[in-house]
Amino acid sequence: MTNLLNKEDIRRALQDQPFKNLLGHYPTELLSGSPRPAAVLIPLVCTNAGWQVLFIRRTEVEGDLHSGQVALPGGRRDRKDESLTATALRETQEELGIMPDDIEILGQLNEFIAISNYRVTPFVGTLAWPYPIVPDAREVAHWFTIPLGWLQDENNRRTEMRILPNGRGDVSVIYFERYQGELLWGLSARIITELLTVISSRQSAARRR
Repeated sequence: MTNLLNKEDIRRALQDQPFKNLLGHYPTELLSGSPRPAAVLIPLVCTNAGWQVLFIRRTEVEGDLHSGQVALPGGRRDRKDESLTATALRETQEELGIMPDDIEILGQLNEFIAISNYRVTPFVGTLAWPYPIVPDAREVAHWFTIPLGWLQDENNRRTEMRILPNGRGDVSVIYFERYQGELLWGLSARIITELLTVISSRQSAARRR
């Protein structure tokens, strides 16, 4: 199914997506102060088997809320970053050694608020594959890809309710089934699910061509 998509299909889908207010997932009292800007990259690579999404698993760091989790490359905006796009590209280079000029940005998704109180803008980009990935061992324990078609299969994901800290209600959390031992869940899973929603209509049109 995903083989029907090309870069221009994905670019147009991102351009045509409606604005959504994705900022209200967590109770405001759970978050202190104004959310800090951050950006992530959704790296898409095309193989003989179709589109794949490149993920990282973060290293275990004491005190880090997202330590050891499967994630998309990215992080908070630095004062030197000219834009949030620059943030996503810089973080991807730092974490995986992928040069910014080797990434073609196709567009972005609507913003998300992380439980760590970051306002996260996801960008979608492609790069030629295979690519000589050079992960930073201080930040990245492992990198891997998951087929986009596998992610689209609704049988591979579920939604569960989790109780928020200090008994402040509960919130829905998306979990994907483990793929080769890796567990995609939480904000990264929500971002990927939103990408799948955005491109689904474009896929339907591509199948009819």
